[in-house]
Amino acid sequence: MLQLQNIKYIYFLGIGGIGMSALARYFKAAGKVVCGYDKTATELTNELINEGIPVHFDDALNSLPDFLSGMGVNPEAIIVFTPAIPKTNVEFIHLNECGYRLWKRSEVLGLITDEARTIAVAGTHGKTTTSTMVAHILRQNGVECTAFLGGISKNYDTNLLLCEHPADDEVMVVEADEFDRSFLTLHPDIAVITSMDADHLDIYGDHNSLISSYKEFASQVKPDGTLIYKAGLPLQNQPTNFITYGTSDSATFSIKNVRIIDGNYVFDVQQGGALEKDFRMQWPGRHNVENACGALAACRTFGISYNGIRKALDSFQGVKRRFDYQIRTKQVVFIDDYAHHPEELRATIESVKELYSGKKILGIFQPHLFTRTRDFADGFGTSLSLLDELILLDIYPARELPLPGITSQMIADKVTINNKKVVAKDQLVKEVLESDANVILTLGAGDIDQLIQPLKNALEQKYRKQPA
Repeated sequence: MLQLQNIKYIYFLGIGGIGMSALARYFKAAGKVVCGYDKTATELTNELINEGIPVHFDDALNSLPDFLSGMGVNPEAIIVFTPAIPKTNVEFIHLNECGYRLWKRSEVLGLITDEARTIAVAGTHGKTTTSTMVAHILRQNGVECTAFLGGISKNYDTNLLLCEHPADDEVMVVEADEFDRSFLTLHPDIAVITSMDADHLDIYGDHNSLISSYKEFASQVKPDGTLIYKAGLPLQNQPTNFITYGTSDSATFSIKNVRIIDGNYVFDVQQGGALEKDFRMQWPGRHNVENACGALAACRTFGISYNGIRKALDSFQGVKRRFDYQIRTKQVVFIDDYAHHPEELRATIESVKELYSGKKILGIFQPHLFTRTRDFADGFGTSLSLLDELILLDIYPARELPLPGITSQMIADKVTINNKKVVAKDQLVKEVLESDANVILTLGAGDIDQLIQPLKNALEQKYRKQPA
């Protein structure tokens, strides 16, 4: 087995991803020599460079660091790669030919967490929010933990929280990613599963195969550990202790009395014969109430008091690109969200409709992946039909090549509202400014985030000219 303490150099192929960058930061903090490649420069890669982690963007052998020069294997170096790296990548091919074993991020994460007390959060959606909540609750209650997050925590402005005083009983919080079955490298003490909707069918083939992998992940909870899952998921009869959470009356932690007070979601939790009241969240959305209950269940299992959880949830500021307010005035509301699956879109749009009843809502959606568009076009059509107005951008391909006949128009044809169109990215700001909608949503997991600031600037200028 790889002994990380014997490794001096770590090279990342695809360093700019949210999970890869957290791992790079972790090793940099541990005193390793860290550098990497990514296809394009982003805000995140710029941050890594500013933190002293060299990143290059040309796929060329002369860009490789000195510790990887020549043929053969440097025994003090390892290569970590993301499955999003194409097999035609020049550096990928060369390092394979040199004889390096290329490690997936999840495999290295498994090595790091193997000896630590680990809380792992999985789910086709909700895992980033829930894992970030868990880490925040622990931190606010004096539990030092290292957390590898799938988003940027707004409380801490990072995707990596480091334990300041590592000890033998170090606690780790990780987001367990089902893509490419990555989460099967983990053996947590506490596992939370938020959802198991069909997704990544390019990897799994069908929904049943994905469910089977989730069941396998659930079975990997340590023998004295606890499995926590949303009530209703098909995870009964697991060979470990389990508890449930959610809106079901039969859940171990049952959500009660959800209400909106001064724009904040407030809810109670029934556990056994006791009703714990008034958990308040500044971060909106009924789906986030469920995520909060999952985090609550994990932290109660860990030993955090209800009062400690209550105070921590009240101070939780959220995750960037998850129901992320960009503008919030009486004239206009602009929210950015990472939703890229039909169920995520439905949850986000329904929450916005509940908060802004009677307001006209414009959604801007950039589909992510040709295969996901093909597999879930009907679901996208149903969810996006909840909007009053829709602008679709072209599909963000990520790691995929185009598929014949699979375009954003395929989704538009299944949306039942009349006010819908497909536009180019360079026309988006103009189209939005011509709309009379006073609630704007940007939705998607691609590079739509690069349009947020220009759109925000344009909206602020438009409404600055109008009387309040």
